Amino acid sequence: MRGGGLWQLGQSITRRLVQADKKAVARRYFASEAELKKTVLYDFHVANGGKMVPFAGWSMPIQYKDSIMDSTVNCRENGSLFDVSHMCGLSLKGKDCIPFLEKLVIADVAGLAPGTGTLTVFTNEKGGAIDDSVITKVKDDHIYLVVNAGCRDKDLAHIEEHMKAFKSKGGDVSWHIHDERSLLALQGPLAAPVLQHLTKEDLSKVYFGEFLMLDINGVHCYLTRTGYTGEDGFEISVPSEHAVDLTKAILEKSEGKIRLTGLGARDSLRLEAGLCLYGNDMEQHTTPVEAGLTWAIGKRRRAEGGFLGAEVILKILEEGPKIRRVGFFSTGPPPRSHSEIQDETGKNIGEITSGGFSPCLKKNIAMGYVKSGLHKAGTKVKIVIRGKANDGIVTKMPFVPTKYYKPS
Repeated sequence: MRGGGLWQLGQSITRRLVQADKKAVARRYFASEAELKKTVLYDFHVANGGKMVPFAGWSMPIQYKDSIMDSTVNCRENGSLFDVSHMCGLSLKGKDCIPFLEKLVIADVAGLAPGTGTLTVFTNEKGGAIDDSVITKVKDDHIYLVVNAGCRDKDLAHIEEHMKAFKSKGGDVSWHIHDERSLLALQGPLAAPVLQHLTKEDLSKVYFGEFLMLDINGVHCYLTRTGYTGEDGFEISVPSEHAVDLTKAILEKSEGKIRLTGLGARDSLRLEAGLCLYGNDMEQHTTPVEAGLTWAIGKRRRAEGGFLGAEVILKILEEGPKIRRVGFFSTGPPPRSHSEIQDETGKNIGEITSGGFSPCLKKNIAMGYVKSGLHKAGTKVKIVIRGKANDGIVTKMPFVPTKYYKPS
């Protein structure tokens, strides 16, 4: 998911709606409303009190009637339902779809069992991150993946360019962009028991990272046990004409405990889970190693390379990165993106990429990049906010323990 400071933006909008004339605020935030794309759930969001804001070219709910703080906590205690239909799902098919994709990503796609997936990174020739994505091997000749809304155009252009070259040499691969489908993210401890009411499939046998096609609420869906909150949950790809009905059914079966949740809480949840936000915590100049995603580089890929920027990335793996992504607790105002990080003598050692007040921990949390050697948990730092240096300490992530559903 791309775009920084959603939590802060949500708080700002909420304050302004209270303090200022609502029409004036609407003009300020909805000036480009006519140009924005809308998901099929747009009218449902508005009818349920969604505060709509421009996001990656779409009009998306940043929050509903409850506060971002409350909806964040409710996701961890009960559950949340997010409309993430702005993200781009696509399928690669053909007998050579796996070797083709392995030219573009760091994952060992061939090594995945059918029906399983992983987080990966699309890299450029310099080893930098073009985007992160969850990819799933449906079968040996079918890969399903979801790319971020803000990266859609560049991702698709990148894939298409390399696909043309690959096919010109006889490679068998084609693609389908799933613009006919919508994507819902159901997250939290009630996600599985509520969804179980709507399908005959035994969800207790579906583990984190696994994918299957099944009927949910009488409609053929793609289901991946994954999410962006650190909680157990699912992403459900549903034909768009059935998205509203499925949303209503999930909310009804939860008896009000699972709430519609906006991008503001999604941002605070992913930060608490220590997850990267593309455009903030990863950019085209950031390698997966620096971003703390070395684990996503398959063992075979480390030995063989063969993906864009492999020489750069494998050299950094061998020599060690010069900077590293780490987590922080801090005092004073919550850190923000681009806040300077200093050592105890006042020397610049890095920069915050994401930060805010944790609704669940009730303290400031942040992540950012520091020079190697100063990345170890317990290292004391200063974080500069509005010209004042505040105490901070490097800490391990995730900040809130993850609850992914895995075999015991």
